[in-house]
Amino acid sequence: MSPELTSRPAAPAAPAKNRGFWPIRDIPTLAWLLLTVVAAIGHRALPMPGWLMLHLLLLGAVTHAILTWSQFFSFALLRSKSTDADRRTQTYRLILSNAGSAAVIAGVLSGIWPVTIAGAASLIAAVVWHGISLVRRARGSMPGRFGRTIRYYVASAALLTIGAALGAWLARGDGEPGLVLAHAFLNVLGWIGLTVAGTVVTLWPTILRTRADEHAATGALRALPLLAAGVVVAATGAALALLPVVAVGLLGYLAGLVIIGVSLLRAARQKAPRSFAALSVGMALVWWAGAVAVVVVGAIVAFLTGSGFAALAGLVDQTVPYLAAGFAAQVLVGALSYLIPVVLGGGPTPVRTGTTGFDSLGPLRVTVANAALAVCALPVSSLIRVVASVMYLLAMASFLLVMLRAMRAQRRAKASVSSPGGSSGEGATDAGEQPPRRHGPITPEGEQPPGRRAGQAVAGLLAVLLVTSGAAAADPIGLGGGGAPTGDADAPVQTVQVEAADMRFTPDRIEVPAGTRLVIEITNTDDELVHDLVFANGATGERLAPGESDTIDVGVITADVEGWCSIVGHRQMGMTMQIVATGAGAGDGDAAPAEGAGHGDHGGHGDHDMGAMPGMDAEPGPDFTPYEAVLDPLPASDGPVTREITLTVRDEEREVAPGITQTLWVYNGSAPGPVLHGRVGDRFVITLENRASMGHSIDFHAGALAPDGPMRTIAPGESLTYTFTATRAGIWMYHCATMPMPAHMANGMYGAVIIEPDDLPAVDRSYVLVQGEYYLGDHDGGEVDVDKIAARNPDLVTFNGYAYQYDHAPLPAAVGERVRVWVLDAGIDRPTSFHVIGGQFDTVWSEGAYLLNRSEDTGSQALGLQPAQGGFVELVFPEAGHYPFVTHYMIDAERGAHGIFDVAP
Repeated sequence: MSPELTSRPAAPAAPAKNRGFWPIRDIPTLAWLLLTVVAAIGHRALPMPGWLMLHLLLLGAVTHAILTWSQFFSFALLRSKSTDADRRTQTYRLILSNAGSAAVIAGVLSGIWPVTIAGAASLIAAVVWHGISLVRRARGSMPGRFGRTIRYYVASAALLTIGAALGAWLARGDGEPGLVLAHAFLNVLGWIGLTVAGTVVTLWPTILRTRADEHAATGALRALPLLAAGVVVAATGAALALLPVVAVGLLGYLAGLVIIGVSLLRAARQKAPRSFAALSVGMALVWWAGAVAVVVVGAIVAFLTGSGFAALAGLVDQTVPYLAAGFAAQVLVGALSYLIPVVLGGGPTPVRTGTTGFDSLGPLRVTVANAALAVCALPVSSLIRVVASVMYLLAMASFLLVMLRAMRAQRRAKASVSSPGGSSGEGATDAGEQPPRRHGPITPEGEQPPGRRAGQAVAGLLAVLLVTSGAAAADPIGLGGGGAPTGDADAPVQTVQVEAADMRFTPDRIEVPAGTRLVIEITNTDDELVHDLVFANGATGERLAPGESDTIDVGVITADVEGWCSIVGHRQMGMTMQIVATGAGAGDGDAAPAEGAGHGDHGGHGDHDMGAMPGMDAEPGPDFTPYEAVLDPLPASDGPVTREITLTVRDEEREVAPGITQTLWVYNGSAPGPVLHGRVGDRFVITLENRASMGHSIDFHAGALAPDGPMRTIAPGESLTYTFTATRAGIWMYHCATMPMPAHMANGMYGAVIIEPDDLPAVDRSYVLVQGEYYLGDHDGGEVDVDKIAARNPDLVTFNGYAYQYDHAPLPAAVGERVRVWVLDAGIDRPTSFHVIGGQFDTVWSEGAYLLNRSEDTGSQALGLQPAQGGFVELVFPEAGHYPFVTHYMIDAERGAHGIFDVAP
């Protein structure tokens, strides 16, 4: 029976073919949710953890649930009967959609765009198929009063096709904030939001077991155009970076939510939500409306204040996780808690048994999840937010255990009532019989006495408060992130707003009366770079992506205190702050540490003793693998080709000399990055992915184009596509162009692009050597020391990123073979004079021109290059032996720019 026909609606009638366990319907949601929990637990070890958790939940679990249950509701609301053919096509659609979702996630994480495209195409095909089936079913049916709500499912499917296609395009690397925002609007507010809006009109009163509001059907029809048009307008405004258009679209969407919300509130007034399903869905709707309202206000404020589109993009970035966790996750587990017992069926006793199982500790679970999520939304410290997140995760993940337990109990009840001597399930349905006495009372939590339900809710709230209070005791700042505040807790408080942008803090000097507690509210208003703020007294803040904010309790100020950004190189570029204690008592008390003695200092902490540094006689570590210096010949081609490569930036601790490790920032796991190789006319399509801890970029000297877009800095988790055509031959440098550029380059972010001249003759062997420099941090595993860069004092000078590596792994050659050596000086500071001891060059090609070309009677002893210059030399070894190669800046050869050619007879 359809819910709109009953005064106290039960579940929509399930078609007979859908009764019982159906693997393709029931397993994937559980699997996706389980993967989401695993990703949440192990997120620190996973690439793009935030993106991954969101898409496992929304693209995986929620999308599967939508495709499954909107079909289920369509049969009930359209008064249609499911057939075997319907079930088969549904199976194919679900296989297609889940395979597509898995491929999209795998493709994005691996950086293989064709896999992402194939996955998106599979998902879009399944959703289009789903929408067409709904349209056909609606045309061939006699719908009831709520039958037209099927239009919500059709509209949401249409929006997903656009959102999924846009997401696939974004995976190629065009991470413009407006397009990302449009993608979020289409998929979260469109695909998920419209589906939920069309469902709760009938599901909400059904869960409450009360009559639907008499105006609910007409209200739903009025709301649909507002919701659908609102999503389209907001997404269009986002794509075009037009704040007024975004605000208008979101206001229309919010108006649609209000229309639907009125009918839902009226139903709740008839019978208040008590069961876990009702409480979970109800709280999900609150988070939904609240999050949309926050974004609406943010769009209006950003427009009126002129703070720009980036401010809105940052707000949406902060809001989407709460839409996912508060809205999508809760509406999913709430709806499943009601629907699964219904579709498993078996009669009133088994269904009631299953419902009771799903209702177990419902008020407690809902209270813990929502209270913990509310704590996460507050400007609390990192420790408190982590603790609250764990409590939310435990409360939500408990659904998986509750579900398995409830389904098992329902199966046992079904077996009991169908066994000899047991009650008939169908007979019980007709007669309304109570379960046999031997089963004991079956009373869901929602029907327990109000005092018991309230007690669970209070217990859940107290649990969150106690645990987060314990975290606050461990981190007394409570509203800051990092070091504990100092001084009298009852001291007067001065709060100052600070902005971080363009390598400056504004203000960068703050006067504070001595004895006053200073609290800084800092916002990163930079367009690209990550920043933080730390102080010499130990107070520290979190690293902030553009648009993010943090609150730091600096403590009671009794003396001047210095602050700075701890991102490598930012302090040296002037990103500092001075806290000045004024008035009586200034300068008394505990003085701040001297400049350079705090966080991030490299002095006085056991700098590497370069006089005792291991050299060619020391052995590399057991994981040593030499950088592949061999340059393979290009395959023959009929013309220019397109060469695609993904360069992924990560922070990796690597050995840079025997016994010495540093944390480098690397392209594709090596310093230098991979060698790109092509011919004049070839087109290079580079996807840059930032999976490191700070902003990075890339600059290719091999292409000529405006640097504004492709060379921009991208934040962690973002990507971009850099396309250029090689128009001139040479060995060209590429490197990170993010400021401070010397620090990024000296910490491993450089590489070579070899574009061969058209008439380049073949040789027997070809090698590539890229000279670079290291300015070692103050301990093994440290990062680049910017002070050493300023002093122009490298600790190591290397060929291909490792000191003396080709002494330990000599480069092979043979007598009489012609050997070509491509050399690039990547700098950052030291020139090179490349020389092979015992050899003579008969060919020298430098910066695009031959200085010698296989001369028989003249030769060259060295190839001299300044930083960012390159060329090649050729030679033929006259006899077998070991031929060292060096830079003839001999101090640099002794710093590691040394190797050996092992020439065989």
